[in-house]
Amino acid sequence: MAIIITDECINCGACEPECPNTAIYEGADDWRYKDGTSLQGKIVLPDGREVDADETQEPISDEVYYIAPDKCTECMGFHEEPQCAAVCPVDCCVPDENHVETEEELLAKQKFMHPDD
Repeated sequence: MAIIITDECINCGACEPECPNTAIYEGADDWRYKDGTSLQGKIVLPDGREVDADETQEPISDEVYYIAPDKCTECMGFHEEPQCAAVCPVDCCVPDENHVETEEELLAKQKFMHPDD
């Protein structure tokens, strides 16, 4: 499953540079599928949705840092554990019950975003 940043976030920013998928954004910042990935132009996501990787997406939170669930792989394919949770000083990076994915799905998502790794 993806990781979510709860509203206990103190906006310290420790998590953002740790994400290998560039899935973490500061509150109110737009995000893109292409940020930190190999994705470009019109793409079909693993779940079948068509999107433009270059197009800005609406912020998920206006208040605190947030994680784009379509880009979160819980660091699978890169690290043994989610790096955001490992560095968070207030333990607000927790599993997102609304985005449950298997290890195979997370690894497939990682390969989709980073096919040359």
